[in-house]
Amino acid sequence: MHKRVFLQLAGTAALFAAFSAAAQPATPIKFQLDWRFEGPAAFFLLPVAKGYFKDAKLDVQVDAGTGSGAAVQRVASGTYDMGFADMAALMEFHANNPDAPNKPVGVMMVYNNTPAAVLVLKKSGIKSPADLNGKKLGAPVFDAGRRGFPIFQKANNIPGVTWVSMDPPLRETMLARGDVDAITGFSFTSLLNLEARGVKAEDVTTFMYPNYGVKLYGNVIIASPKLIRENPGAIKAFLAAFAKGSREVMANPDAAVEFVKQRDGIISTDLEKRRLRMAINDVIASPDARTEGYGQVNPARLSLMASQVSDAFATKTRVNPETVWNGSFLPTKAELNVLPAAKK
Repeated sequence: MHKRVFLQLAGTAALFAAFSAAAQPATPIKFQLDWRFEGPAAFFLLPVAKGYFKDAKLDVQVDAGTGSGAAVQRVASGTYDMGFADMAALMEFHANNPDAPNKPVGVMMVYNNTPAAVLVLKKSGIKSPADLNGKKLGAPVFDAGRRGFPIFQKANNIPGVTWVSMDPPLRETMLARGDVDAITGFSFTSLLNLEARGVKAEDVTTFMYPNYGVKLYGNVIIASPKLIRENPGAIKAFLAAFAKGSREVMANPDAAVEFVKQRDGIISTDLEKRRLRMAINDVIASPDARTEGYGQVNPARLSLMASQVSDAFATKTRVNPETVWNGSFLPTKAELNVLPAAKK
């Protein structure tokens, strides 16, 4: 074949390949958040707004949620392809639904430490977890801190407490009014909610679970087994784009909150900036995350958590740590090197 003809054919083939790649439709991914559009949602909304998912040939739709349990259920039902949920809620679903055909799997750890905490007013005189014995605690029945409280209770030798249940919007109000002695909740949610109700931060004592012997993992990105089977490449592409966005969110959290504002115009930007910074400092770029690596889990720690959740949640079957986690879709070590420099 004449060299010029060969080059022309080669050029045409390359052009055709480029057009074909460009013409490939983006894979739709329906993504379910664990909660409302608050500061931490920036981790998902920034890569959507900046086109990082689009560049990865993904059409990602991020929806606000109503709790981790609901996020797990919606991915299990096939309504959503991926989601964001508390690892304990994922474990509970697995252990209570052993025959469910579509049990979601954790594919990337984001909250390396649970944000669960017990919060009390300093004027209550409660200075340590042991002082909670015999006290009245308040939380919604599905609250992650309440569900995991038996683990906290055992680690801190608290013989017994009385629970008062309420809807989420009333939790901090009841503590501020003195209707309960303490509440459980996510630290970066309840503290800011208390402030919104006129309680000063310096008047609150926060017992964060990880600081009191409870090394539970927090929220993890989950994927449906159907997506894992049919399009594992989409999960890899999603996590790589997410990691890229994570670097930017942690480098400039205040700017990242603007992408949350775009989705929910009534949020308080200043409040959500603080919430996002607290989430990054307390549970995302935590000392444990730096030791284990962003996105990763420690097998021994995951196994211990599986055992603790089985006991605390009184699940139908024991949690099998090997079935709730699949780290094979994680980006490279270099792509996961996104945590900001540790504060000295």
